[in-house]
Amino acid sequence: MSIKNYTFIVILTLFFGLGSFYSVFATDRTITAEDLWKVQRTGSLTASPDGNFVAFTVTSYDIDKNNSSTNIYLLNVSSGEYRQFTNSGSDRAPVWSPDSRYLAFVSNRGEGPAQLYVMPVHGGEARKVTDLPVGVSAPKWFPDGKSLAFSANVIPGYGGDFDKLSEMLAEQRNTKVTAKVTENRVYRFWDRWLTDGHYPRLFRVHLETEEVVDLMPGSKRFFAMMGAPGYDISPDGKEIAVSANSNPPPYEYLNYDIFLVPTDGSGELNNITEHNPANDTNPVYSPDGSTLLYGKQLSTDFYADRTRLVFYNRESGERNIVDNIIHEENIDLSPSGFFYGDNRTLYFQAQDRGMTSLFSYDLRRNRLSEVVRGGTNSGATLAGNQLYFVHSSLSKAPEMHKVRTNGRNLEKVTSFNDKLFADVKWGNVEDVRYKGANGVDVQMFIVYPPDFDSSEKYPLLMQIHGGPHGIFGDDFHFRWNAQLFAAPGYVVAMPNFHGSTSFGQDFAKSIHGNHWDLPYRDIMKATDFMIARGYIYENRMAAAGGSYGGYMVSWIAGHTDRFQALINHAGVYNIMTQFASDVTAHREVAYGGSTWNNIENMQRSNPALLAENFVTPMLVIHGELDYRVPVSHGLEVYGAYKGKGLEARLVYYPDENHWILNPQNSIHWFGEFHGWLKRFIGYGPTE
Repeated sequence: MSIKNYTFIVILTLFFGLGSFYSVFATDRTITAEDLWKVQRTGSLTASPDGNFVAFTVTSYDIDKNNSSTNIYLLNVSSGEYRQFTNSGSDRAPVWSPDSRYLAFVSNRGEGPAQLYVMPVHGGEARKVTDLPVGVSAPKWFPDGKSLAFSANVIPGYGGDFDKLSEMLAEQRNTKVTAKVTENRVYRFWDRWLTDGHYPRLFRVHLETEEVVDLMPGSKRFFAMMGAPGYDISPDGKEIAVSANSNPPPYEYLNYDIFLVPTDGSGELNNITEHNPANDTNPVYSPDGSTLLYGKQLSTDFYADRTRLVFYNRESGERNIVDNIIHEENIDLSPSGFFYGDNRTLYFQAQDRGMTSLFSYDLRRNRLSEVVRGGTNSGATLAGNQLYFVHSSLSKAPEMHKVRTNGRNLEKVTSFNDKLFADVKWGNVEDVRYKGANGVDVQMFIVYPPDFDSSEKYPLLMQIHGGPHGIFGDDFHFRWNAQLFAAPGYVVAMPNFHGSTSFGQDFAKSIHGNHWDLPYRDIMKATDFMIARGYIYENRMAAAGGSYGGYMVSWIAGHTDRFQALINHAGVYNIMTQFASDVTAHREVAYGGSTWNNIENMQRSNPALLAENFVTPMLVIHGELDYRVPVSHGLEVYGAYKGKGLEARLVYYPDENHWILNPQNSIHWFGEFHGWLKRFIGYGPTE
């Protein structure tokens, strides 16, 4: 390089800044599996009552150590600047004191299980306010600022004596008997057994005395099976509303009702939704305390039944039900994460046509407004006249954004991952509609490889989502990342077939009792649609899916040989084996039969009976701790393949559940996924 040219570059650097200098020399690259685990993940947004700050968490992963760390950050609303507030690496669930001077949070700092801490916002050390033999979670401040509520799992017989509880826990740990014994129908959930006699309860801790009071003495009600419990404290502090299971043992199924819990510790729980046999969730008090809002489902045998909003008058007991919130294209929305802005305005998120939007709802005028559309938007909190939330898309990692409540002035607030992806070349994303089964319009995302050229031909990866009542959304997914799948040179198709949510109740429920017919036809028509576009190799196509998507992969294996490779992650294979799942209630309705009633009809939906037709090579992936789709499904389909002498590969993770959650296992998973595709359909536009 000449001195003249070197001087010119230096001047450009000084003028435009280091960022522009970097882009001049950056070599574009495609996203990698390692990148996914370098993403700093923003969550748990909560605005201070005075509207001056937003607290949020940021989780980072260490690939070499195979672990994660989470810290709390503070955003100054006025300046837009944010800073790290805690640094122990184990701090989460921040909540503001009513006077905005303190943050309470849960932390694993120190020895023992996670405990509750309180820390002044403007300087000072964190103070540990609980010291229990069990971990705590989900803190909330009482309105007077003198106490905090939280959740913890206990053994009911401890009788409020935590020393006794400690002894009972030690006895459980030290026993030499490993048997798990039950007479319940629900006896394990997701990746844990429920036979140890532990049940969640709500507690109150007084900050000055640090006295802990069990607010649900004697309760044996499951709640918060995954994630934080749904509960709220009344503005007068005298009552807590919590969503908890009301069905007694043997737990034919878990039915969530709204219970009113007195905060004096008397334990007299009042079930206000006993009349509804389906789930009632997410109770929220209005700011003036006159109303308790909650979400209501009507169907007990359809888990994706849409949520209705119920406004319960605390004085009269009357209920006003908003039965059908309709948006564009006659989509009946299913609100979640709802909260009051004031006594007349609600904010919530809802899936809508493959995306997750933020909405406001004027209660007096019965007027719905879409505040943010595009991508996936969640975890909103209100500060003044602005909503702060986490936004991501198929091409954008999650970051905090803000928008005025009228939908104007949308801005990105944080930039934790800008440097990581500064030199990454993304594939374009297209949102299309095609004619699916019975001529119905079906929405589909197409993710193209970087530098896609429509004059060339590419191998196709047909993705099949799980559920079946879920979606492939416009979302930066950390386990099924479409950009990562497309990166080596695949066109990735992601149809939201019949049964998918976000397209209305009727569309979601259309496959109830017949899980295979309409989705299979939709997937085949999606394949035809892609081939008709002219840039797909018909002899280089693969289909992949997880959970229900894995079920459909096995169904495809039994019905067609048009794909050259199949990938089955945690997939249902033998319908009969699903009666060993952690959730068995109402499966006879979903499958149109059971092992004890109408078995012939149920077996019509069973891929295990189609093994004689299998020819397409299949990669089978499963985790031992998967109780939702027990690991025997994966072993059975792999055994059938090997028994027939077909090409198949088994990837088994002894320490993973339905999802692959450890960084190194996940990176390995993506390597196996891409390796199978390369082996059978190659990659890129050349043969």
